[in-house]
Amino acid sequence: MPLSRMLLWRLFAPFAFAYFLSYLFRTVNAVIAPDLVAELRLDPAALGLLTSAYFLAFAAFQLPLGLLLDRFGARRVEATLLLLAAGGALLFAQAQSLGTLLVARALIGLGVSACLMAAFQAFRQWLPAERLPLANGVQMVAGGLGALAATAPVEAALRLTDWRGVFVLLGLLTLAASLALFVAVPDGVRSGPRETLSEQLRGLGGILRSATFWRIAPWACAGQAAYLSIQGLWAGPWLREVGGYDREGAALVLLLIAAAMTLGYFFFGALAERLGRRGIAPMRVAAAGMAAFMLAQALLILPVGLPPLPLWLLFGFCGTACILPYAALSQQFPAHLAGRVNTSLNLLVFSAAFAVQWGIGAVVGLWPQTPGGLSSPAGFAAAFSLVLVLQVLAALWYLRPRP
Repeated sequence: MPLSRMLLWRLFAPFAFAYFLSYLFRTVNAVIAPDLVAELRLDPAALGLLTSAYFLAFAAFQLPLGLLLDRFGARRVEATLLLLAAGGALLFAQAQSLGTLLVARALIGLGVSACLMAAFQAFRQWLPAERLPLANGVQMVAGGLGALAATAPVEAALRLTDWRGVFVLLGLLTLAASLALFVAVPDGVRSGPRETLSEQLRGLGGILRSATFWRIAPWACAGQAAYLSIQGLWAGPWLREVGGYDREGAALVLLLIAAAMTLGYFFFGALAERLGRRGIAPMRVAAAGMAAFMLAQALLILPVGLPPLPLWLLFGFCGTACILPYAALSQQFPAHLAGRVNTSLNLLVFSAAFAVQWGIGAVVGLWPQTPGGLSSPAGFAAAFSLVLVLQVLAALWYLRPRP
């Protein structure tokens, strides 16, 4: 039966606003990094650790999150967790040491850990399967808008206040998002009998033993980890220290990357839905887009003499294809397992993102700084190359011949 416009608005708008804030939190350090480095005297490894603490807490909660989503529903779980994110943002604004910033950043990561998976579960419960790639893509557009807000707009806000004032505002907006979710979102339609905890755990075990899951997960994991860690932090330092942009110029390029990302999420979601009606699986669309994403990274690494801006735009656009494996996997399992399927993949994705984001900083720090105090371009090239090699190996695993 067709859904009313009001119900669709109640379903999409609160999840979109929450995910907008989630992505803003995820990527804002790319712009405020110089302020954090100057005030706290962070080296590249420490900056990577601080920013990736979000991913570590996010990943650690994914399996419990899947159980909670399937038991209590998307509305209650996400609204409650966002209260933790709001508290983390306010603590971040008051922090005076790296240790406190790490705790605050981890609280933010924990608090927004349901923003995408809760939306995916709600869409899986309310929408027909063939509409999921587009619905998921629209949700990701909201994340792209959050990434847009975390670039030049944040740089402009830093002329009116400091990074602490920015986080106070984010904390208040997160409280508003929690309230909107709890009040507006309809409860999901239960598609099967209520499971006991032991039945839930058996369902989770079945997912983790699935050959289908482990065929797709490594490439999705490697691609998403590269996209999240580079776009969320290291693109900014690369633009300033390798590309030669000043702060305002780097923020503008980051904004354009985020705009390309927003277009990419909508494009790949719509393309997967259209081709799905012709019998072409979403994972085939994902594979083509993720291959183009790897090409963009290779061109950024190799001394090909191309201007960096179009390469970064290609990076931002094609990297969005890495989200399609969520829809592909969700369609391979019963609807009542949707929360556990998505959070199982998310556990791997964000664990890898934590390791990659921190690891890039550690590798970059192995090279001596230039006389001007900037990181070595060779360090960035080495770090990005290692990340690309992981994606190539994962792609070969997915594409290997199967009996």
